Amino acid sequence: MNWSVYFGRRLSQVSPRRSHSVCFQRFVPSPSWILKAWETPEAEILAVGGLDAVVFLRIILFSLRIFSVAAFMGIFLVLPVNYHGQEMHQDRIQSESLEVFTIGNVKLGSKWLWAHCLALYIISFTACLLLYFEYNSIANMRLAHIRTSLPNPRHFSVLVRAIPWSPEESYSDSLKKVFKKYHGANYLGHQMVYHRGTVQKLLTETRKLCKMISSDKVRDRLNILQCTLCSSTSDSFRVLSDEPESMNGKSPSREREISSNAKETPAAFVFFKTRYAADIAANVILSTNPMSWVTNYAPEPHDVYWSNLSIPFGQLWLRKIITLLAAIVFMFLFLIPVTFVQGLTQLDQLQYSLPFLRGILKEKYMNQLVTGYLPSVILLLFLYIVPPTMMFFAVIEGSISRSGRKRSACHKILYFTIWNVFFVNILSGSVLRQLDALSTPKEIPTQLARAVPAQATFFMTYVLTSGCASLSSELMQPMVLIWNWFKRVILRQKDDMVPYSFPYHTEVPRVLLLGFIGFIFSVLAPLIVLLLLVYFFLAYLVYRNQILNVYITKYESGGLLWPTVHKTLVFSLVFMQITALCVFGLKNSKSAVSFTIPLVVCTMLFNEYCRQRFYPIFKNTSAQILIEMDQEDEQSERMEQIHQDLQKAYNQITLKSQDLHKPAQLSRPTPTRSDEGRIGPERDQGS
Repeated sequence: MNWSVYFGRRLSQVSPRRSHSVCFQRFVPSPSWILKAWETPEAEILAVGGLDAVVFLRIILFSLRIFSVAAFMGIFLVLPVNYHGQEMHQDRIQSESLEVFTIGNVKLGSKWLWAHCLALYIISFTACLLLYFEYNSIANMRLAHIRTSLPNPRHFSVLVRAIPWSPEESYSDSLKKVFKKYHGANYLGHQMVYHRGTVQKLLTETRKLCKMISSDKVRDRLNILQCTLCSSTSDSFRVLSDEPESMNGKSPSREREISSNAKETPAAFVFFKTRYAADIAANVILSTNPMSWVTNYAPEPHDVYWSNLSIPFGQLWLRKIITLLAAIVFMFLFLIPVTFVQGLTQLDQLQYSLPFLRGILKEKYMNQLVTGYLPSVILLLFLYIVPPTMMFFAVIEGSISRSGRKRSACHKILYFTIWNVFFVNILSGSVLRQLDALSTPKEIPTQLARAVPAQATFFMTYVLTSGCASLSSELMQPMVLIWNWFKRVILRQKDDMVPYSFPYHTEVPRVLLLGFIGFIFSVLAPLIVLLLLVYFFLAYLVYRNQILNVYITKYESGGLLWPTVHKTLVFSLVFMQITALCVFGLKNSKSAVSFTIPLVVCTMLFNEYCRQRFYPIFKNTSAQILIEMDQEDEQSERMEQIHQDLQKAYNQITLKSQDLHKPAQLSRPTPTRSDEGRIGPERDQGS
């Protein structure tokens, strides 16, 4: 059965007992998912997938809106000018060449370049207007998400690293002494982080201890012992204090013995009585040495990447340099397949380098296959190795959370794909024989203006190939399907696959890359925008379906990806304007050049305004919101229960796979008026 492949999220919320009767309707393709994905309101998407899912879909919606405007301007204004640019009569559309639809077909000094300049202004102003409204809307949604979310352990917790070693006392005692001294009024307790090997050993000892106890009591107390293993590692909390003093006279003393034998790392989670106190502690430098007693916002409990917490803080800067150098080396190694791919698009050069292919390439269909479709397929196949490589670099870098690891990988993949898919293809394609000219900075604008329109055909093929491959793969889930079949048929295991979280680190860079390509060619070669409209429309339906049915929400960052998205889209706008500026200069249109320069300046000023106006909302949490939430919890008498739940919030090892699907919020004893209208259900904060 493939229920877990295509309905993983839904099945994770229902009873595991399912009927396995054969039903023919399950094998009949049904288009009903399209209607369901289209009609689902955004509020339901927010409740199911969280704010991150809404942000991702907003990227696609923004692309649909802006490229609808670009398509209208391109078809009715730019495309006719390009097609009749050489002032010659066209009897029919030339099927063998698409260059007549690009700005390269416009003659030098043409007065009709004002049409391209006007389209550039309309697209740029529309994009800035849409970006402003999106940034404002998502910022307000983030504030509402924080204000109305259930009590979360991370709001009361701070991660402390680089605790100085002392031969006289343990890390736990040192931390307790320091925080009682400087945060005595608000300090609640702490949870030490242990080496991973030590935790595994403690788990083994605890399981042996359980076997020594009668089976009836094991069933009653097993969860208590497991919770104690991870939660009572600090003297500040004693989870078994409310339980009977012993279980056959052995449990409490044995637990303390295990805790005392554990090997501490210079890292810990420190808990505070209020959210505001935790926020202050996370932003204040505790010591005169910035490399010791380093405080950061704590990740959500199931989002913690425990193995990286034991990395010495002094190594992090070196690890970042090493991963940066490794990424640069990988980027240069990737030039080999990219250059090979672009060599296939150059027919004359290919026949010159490989004479035995001349006879084969004379065939029309073989020529179109080798120089048109094949390069995009080869490049797409090579790009599949990029996400796991960048994810590995993000782990080496030392991310303290799984969501932070994915965001780091997302940034690396985004920069990598924009450079290798666009810039390297541009330089190694039409300028393959003129690389020496790039050594002179003055020649770069000229070469860029010549290269970009010349590569329009390749990028149209890439958009078509990449879009079809990515959406069909996302919808069919071939790798997960094969793995599920292998487990059931070969390994004879039950269909108990754990649903995956949404792969933001791969899908966000893909969508932004196609948007970047669309901006660049929206004025230079408008035909590519039509393909992008089809892709984004299908992507909107496919991704909504996947969020509703397939993926689960393992963590919630509150839309932290949007600032990166905004900066990338603004960079796409600026580079579109600069490229058009270079092309206008190459076409000897001084008026178009003079009108484009202010547009670049205004776009940069718009980006700076948005950075000053909205970015602080994503960087820090307002003190007003935190204090109001604390006051609300104190008035409703929930604070005491929240403090008790903090004792068992951060478990260093997941003892059961089911824990991955448990919500990470703290318990809420009694509902209050402010609980009404909270955004979505309790989020699943699994790792």
